[in-house]
Amino acid sequence: MAGATNPYSGVWKLYQPFWKRTNLLRLGVVAILCSASYILGIWQHGSGATSVTSTVVTAVSCDRNQAASPITGRAAALDFAVHHGADQAAAGAPSVREFPACDIKYSEYTPCEDRDRSLRFDRERLIYRERHCPTKGELLKCLIPAPPGYRNPFPWPASRETAWFANVPHKELTVEKAVQNWIHVDGDKFRFPGGGTMFPNGADAYIDDIDRLISLSDGSIRTAVDTGCGVSGSFYSLLPLFMLFLPAFRFWMPAVQRCSGQLLDFGHGESRKICLFSAMILGVQFTLAFAVVASWGAYLLSRNVLTMSFAPRDSHEAQVQFALERGVPAMIGVLASIRLPYPSRAFDMAHCSRCLIPWHLYDGQYLIEVDRILRPGGYWILSGPPVNWKRHWKGWDRTREDLNHEQSAIEAVARSLCWNKLKEKGDIAIWQKPINHISCKANRKTVRSPQFCQSQNPDTAWYTKMESCITPLPEAVRVEEISGGELKKWPERLTAVPPRIARGSIDGATPEVFLQDTELWKNRIGYYKTVINQLGQKGRYRNLLDMNAKFGGFAAALIDDPLWVMNIVPTAADVNTLGVIYERGLIGTYQDWQVTQFTCEAMSTYPRTYDLLHADSVFTLYKDRCEMEDILLEMDRILRPEGTVIIRDDVDALVKIKSIADGMRWNSRIMDHEDGPLQREKLLLVVKTYWTAPGPNQEE
Repeated sequence: MAGATNPYSGVWKLYQPFWKRTNLLRLGVVAILCSASYILGIWQHGSGATSVTSTVVTAVSCDRNQAASPITGRAAALDFAVHHGADQAAAGAPSVREFPACDIKYSEYTPCEDRDRSLRFDRERLIYRERHCPTKGELLKCLIPAPPGYRNPFPWPASRETAWFANVPHKELTVEKAVQNWIHVDGDKFRFPGGGTMFPNGADAYIDDIDRLISLSDGSIRTAVDTGCGVSGSFYSLLPLFMLFLPAFRFWMPAVQRCSGQLLDFGHGESRKICLFSAMILGVQFTLAFAVVASWGAYLLSRNVLTMSFAPRDSHEAQVQFALERGVPAMIGVLASIRLPYPSRAFDMAHCSRCLIPWHLYDGQYLIEVDRILRPGGYWILSGPPVNWKRHWKGWDRTREDLNHEQSAIEAVARSLCWNKLKEKGDIAIWQKPINHISCKANRKTVRSPQFCQSQNPDTAWYTKMESCITPLPEAVRVEEISGGELKKWPERLTAVPPRIARGSIDGATPEVFLQDTELWKNRIGYYKTVINQLGQKGRYRNLLDMNAKFGGFAAALIDDPLWVMNIVPTAADVNTLGVIYERGLIGTYQDWQVTQFTCEAMSTYPRTYDLLHADSVFTLYKDRCEMEDILLEMDRILRPEGTVIIRDDVDALVKIKSIADGMRWNSRIMDHEDGPLQREKLLLVVKTYWTAPGPNQEE
């Protein structure tokens, strides 16, 4: 069949030898181009181009004998420098702004509790001791220095009993608390034996006394609040006494006018007396004594009870600062005119040991506020005046009538809140809040004051005024039903679905979302420990801050480590989840990093509070609301030398943050997300370098 088409000819061509089917000229050109490209690449990365070494994040050891590298991991060799971009000088890249060190006088600066600024405000009810933050023009644009000789705190649990004197150089407490066996100076260290005004046999023995009255070991009590020092007397209660002496003070009046604002820092000798009396004459409430902040909470930790301690900013005693230095949760705060920065139904137990807060004054508002933050069935413990006054009245230098009136008034307020007085034994009295308000609402027909609040959100607490009304508990149907849902005992409550979520009280939060979030943070903490090897070393980190805690998953995933986390729920967040955090058996507070547009607010804590800061999407949350550098300067203030920062955010935000951080004596590095480099969200890992204010005759 000459001329016929072979049906297999096209297929057969596919199986012809390769060299018969290939255009050799085209192949040769391709080979030459590939070879030239390869040789050019070798030349560029070899002698023809400058080698760029990637930055390694390190921290200078406090003793300066050796360097430490707390941030390492598989990404340590990554080089984020641009090799083939435009020349930086030609591109006009902005230079790094170097932030100077503040003066040494600011080494203990607390912006929102500054003494000088506080004197502009009303002394009534200690309003001047509430938060009063600087305006934008008053913000410091410098780095708060550590005092000369600062050293890293002792690791827990040694820090509970010992602290470096140079870190908190205040001897006043060793004099004023000498008879209480609470604090002593031992060379270059402070020693905390664990005593106190109401527990001369030690905090453990005092806690044992409480444990005999209510169980502290069955897991039903996990979160507690310890109210620090407050006001004990007022001008009005002491007015008759001062009126008797007023004529004798007239020749002192010029000096009285000069020192009328110098409360608590009275000076010495006659000037001390003058200022003391001037404060009283002007009708200013003043503190007569201070509770021993945090010893109670420090020793409760061994019983799995996590305590939030608070007290006002002292003019010279710095008790909150001591607590934090010891590795115990604490913050600056005061019962005055605004709510405490905690949600309703937060604490299983509230405690006042000789805190000298006038619980019976101001229509009982202080006890009403304690009632708001106590969970249903929670306990209030009062020890010290006026409890057991029949035995101690002479030692307290008060009359029987005065003490009896105070205790009767406190008991009347407690009854009006429907609290049940469980026990009074020795110097300790304990009341219990009802588990629901069914009976309490019924008796409002006979007990007319206080009534139940009608409008305020019970969880709203940021700059929210106290009211003389009872915060209603969630509705209950049966008398035996626990309002808001029953909490699991510790430690089950940490991972159980919180009642607020189970009941649908949190917008967008379902049990499935909560459980997924718990697993997510377990994975993230695992990744953190691979890139920050010291995060897995016990004792390296003690005080941690989560600046945008959501459900508290970050803290929950670290629960087996010897550390604690202060969980922050920003008031700017879409959903208020702080109540969920407390239902898990964790602690935290509200904070708004922004008070007005482009003006940032500081935390109510001392400089050098935290070993590690965690900021998840904080800068995205406050984008166009607050200056980025102001948040970073506040982070630097509350971070200890050689402390660590983990910032999770969009890569564009991290690049801007890093450009600022490079001028703050921080070593920083951008690293990939745990799910890989294709994620826009990345990590900025930071180590604050060790530096202090210069000592005498020294340069920084």
